[in-house]
Amino acid sequence: MNATIHVIHGPNLNLLGKREINIYGKETLQDIEIKLNTLLSDSQPSDKNLSLKFFQSNHEGEIIDYIHKIFLNKDALGVIANLGAYSHTSIAIYDAFLCLVEANVTLVEVHISNIYKRETFRHHSYISKIANAVITGLGTYGYEAALNYIKTLA
Repeated sequence: MNATIHVIHGPNLNLLGKREINIYGKETLQDIEIKLNTLLSDSQPSDKNLSLKFFQSNHEGEIIDYIHKIFLNKDALGVIANLGAYSHTSIAIYDAFLCLVEANVTLVEVHISNIYKRETFRHHSYISKIANAVITGLGTYGYEAALNYIKTLA
């Protein structure tokens, strides 16, 4: 089975490693991509038919368009989504993800920081309500945990 695992990064994540290092750490999006690609390439032979695609946008509509493309391509095994502030505010992204959830695409929401130790407005996530799993507070390792989880479903 050839299947894709999509990794979607939301607003401000293009500045990982450069902003709020005390919260998000020094790793960049490129570092995360390298770690995930290495993890996948070092996987079991049965995982060799999996591929990763990465996407980042600071714009809500572009994220929604990307989710729609995933749905229409029908090749996704799962989505790892760190939507940043949109997790807490975007009903539109929630609605877009509903088509993937209904198509049985696994959705894992990732937050680098522990959102429950931060401002109260970050404690609520629209995406959590429909995600198969939520990983928060593990730093960038959360992406690896999400990938390992989705790989078990292949």
